[in-house]
Amino acid sequence: MTYYDEIAPGYDELHFEEQKCKAEIILKELSLKKTDTLLDVGCGTGKITALFPCNAQGIDPAAELVKQSPVPAQVGKAESLPFPDKSFDVVISLTAVQNFDDIDKGIAEIARVAKRDVVITCLKKSKKLPDVERTIQKHLTVRKRIEEQHDIIYFCSP
Repeated sequence: MTYYDEIAPGYDELHFEEQKCKAEIILKELSLKKTDTLLDVGCGTGKITALFPCNAQGIDPAAELVKQSPVPAQVGKAESLPFPDKSFDVVISLTAVQNFDDIDKGIAEIARVAKRDVVITCLKKSKKLPDVERTIQKHLTVRKRIEEQHDIIYFCSP
């Protein structure tokens, strides 16, 4: 059982409001259509994923979090996304990248399955932030970078 499986019952109490603020910033920046497909990598309980007004689904390694998802979600890791190339119009990953087992492989997979937009957020206080930023620039084209209270939000093209 992972740390996130263990905290699953109180996960949203700990993280929902903070993640909702990031989602609102992202929604203002992206022009989503109802027909767009979106993948949330590291979706947690999926409650933030559900805020995106399109055909959204999630993937997360913590089975106990995935069980709570109001949108279609499956257990899985960023480093091995079980989808064909360019499967999703939009791929998001909110405050999960610093927890990937292999940041390079995870971001490469996100880039692989994205058609149009990629949004990745990373904790500003993470020791892995410099590596995350380098890796994002290696695999994606950064269009915009927003510093939010706790995170940096990267708006990218694959």
